Amino acid sequence: MLMISDANCETVIEEYIRTKGVTRCPTACVVPTQASVTEADRAALEEYRSVRDRQRREKAAARARLFWGSDSSVG
Repeated sequence: MLMISDANCETVIEEYIRTKGVTRCPTACVVPTQASVTEADRAALEEYRSVRDRQRREKAAARARLFWGSDSSVG
């Protein structure tokens, strides 16, 4: 296990966020919290949901086309 000193903790966190592209926590927008969630975060979560739903439907349609051998769309 790698131990990180308190002095390097902020640097390590900043590097992780920079390399992973993490900008916000989606669960903070969903579950009750003591903090206030900004409208931008709520909008980002809704956009994420929309994209995931569209991708899920597209994958289901592709599987249906493979299985049934037709070009019918799902949903």
